[in-house]
Amino acid sequence: MTVKGPEADILRRLEQNGFKAYLVGGCVRDHIMGRPIHDTDITTSALPEQVMEVFSDMKTIPTGLKHGTVTVISEGIPFEITTFRVDGDYTDSRRPDTVRFTPDINEDLARRDFTINAMAMDADGNIVDPFGGRDDIAHSIIRCVGEPEKRFTEDALRILRGVRFASQLGFTVENATEKAMLSLSDRLDLISRERVREEFDKLLCGRNCVEVLLRYRSIIAQIIPEIEPCFGFEQHSRYHRHDVYSHIVHTIEAVPDSDLFLRRAMFFHDIGKPPMFTMDENGEGHFKGHAQLSAEMAETIMQRLRYDNRTIERTCLLISLHSDKVNTDTQVKKLLSRLGAEDFCKLMEFKKADNCGKNEFVLHENELFDKLADTARSLVREDFCLSLSQLAVNGQDMLALGLKGKAVGEALNELLSKVIEDELTNDRDTLINYIRGKYNA
Repeated sequence: MTVKGPEADILRRLEQNGFKAYLVGGCVRDHIMGRPIHDTDITTSALPEQVMEVFSDMKTIPTGLKHGTVTVISEGIPFEITTFRVDGDYTDSRRPDTVRFTPDINEDLARRDFTINAMAMDADGNIVDPFGGRDDIAHSIIRCVGEPEKRFTEDALRILRGVRFASQLGFTVENATEKAMLSLSDRLDLISRERVREEFDKLLCGRNCVEVLLRYRSIIAQIIPEIEPCFGFEQHSRYHRHDVYSHIVHTIEAVPDSDLFLRRAMFFHDIGKPPMFTMDENGEGHFKGHAQLSAEMAETIMQRLRYDNRTIERTCLLISLHSDKVNTDTQVKKLLSRLGAEDFCKLMEFKKADNCGKNEFVLHENELFDKLADTARSLVREDFCLSLSQLAVNGQDMLALGLKGKAVGEALNELLSKVIEDELTNDRDTLINYIRGKYNA
């Protein structure tokens, strides 16, 4: 099968100019597995300056000349083209201190992390596979290229990448590779939080996420040490069949793997349980206040991992609310006013996923959460007053009644609360008469 698209044109042009050129890495793996290809990397025997000369009629960016990388823009798409190379030492556990360019594709592939990523494919679809990547794909195995200890010492993020690939692909980690991953996991402390965050998010959305989170929990604890007290922590509750960590993992399984936001929230939602544990005289475990503590711990962790402020705010708010009871239309309106329609429905999905990690008898409650979500959607469709902007009065009306300063905002918020609680109708005369009566305006 020949390569198609702008990447094929790039490969052909390099070949026509006397150079070897291949697609390399994950895109070749995904091609073999029949998976969608998102990132296309190209490697070539051409030196960086030769690449820029070959593509002199196109926009080129000297992305990393020291490491042999030039970005070529073809049909509006950026393609990274890197010269075959051999890496030197990795003193920062991220990038090689030096690189040596080589004309041998096999030497280039030897520096890569796993056999399934150490394959190259030319424009005609011929595959270079010196380390048995295709065979490992056929047997669903993740195996390091060469000595695992060397690969993970060079770049410790490869440990987390191995776990992530196991989650995404449903593959098993080969014994020697797994042993090295576990023994060298403390080196993950050397890796930037941004790189860790990116791999962690991808791991959470893998199809084999549950098995991986349970099997490699010590690696997860290396990047998020706050989770370790949850390991094996028995809940002593008639509602629960799992320890705290296992419960967390099984709630993630209940969320579609396309919903990173909610899967991430589930990971953090009970992280504050162990410190809040109490047991009553009947031997029943309780975790009063754990939702708020979990939200606070999640905020600290997510800030450390450099998540954006909006994601942190939304995640932690849902976590803080996840154990609150919601039964009435008024409670729905109050939460809808606070969260907005999208996040209210997320909260209902959150509660359903939480129940899926408990004993089966609680699952009947999920029907209620579906009904509450339907109620919320109906309120939005009917344009029920849920925000200050929807009130029949505004700040100018309050000023006209003689209110000043903070009293204006306080009055409007009180009116909104009264409307949401069905104590007042959202009618201009009704709202103004209420303020006149209260403030003698």
